[in-house]
Amino acid sequence: MSEQSDPYVIETGVPSVDVYRRLRTDAGLSDKSPEAAAIALPNTWHGVLLRHRGELVGMGRIIGDGGTAFQVVDICVHPGHQGRGLGRRIMAALTEELERRAPATAYVSLIADGPAKHLYAKFGFVETSSYDSVGMARVMNG
Repeated sequence: MSEQSDPYVIETGVPSVDVYRRLRTDAGLSDKSPEAAAIALPNTWHGVLLRHRGELVGMGRIIGDGGTAFQVVDICVHPGHQGRGLGRRIMAALTEELERRAPATAYVSLIADGPAKHLYAKFGFVETSSYDSVGMARVMNG
């Protein structure tokens, strides 16, 4: 009996602008303008891509200043591939890179939508209100 090889592969990188926008919207995240994505993607501190038999079906990125502050963003998996622990694999790859390269005093944050907070908790993230602070955001509407 031969063992079935894993059809999913994680690799380092960022998608093209078009694929980035498609993955986000397919996964239920907000769309970003092509102009904004074209600026953002090359400024990724570390990114991972999830492929299924060569097709890009998921991604995750870390952005930040490289020393004191980092943010985990754009964690998404195409709906046809969700429920298989793939978000966890993306987070594991990102966390491994943070542990390898980020300074010990770095502050790493993220925004958890809905039940995703349970996934992030497995990687040591806690709700900021437990530190007597609260996460805040402002979306620039243009």
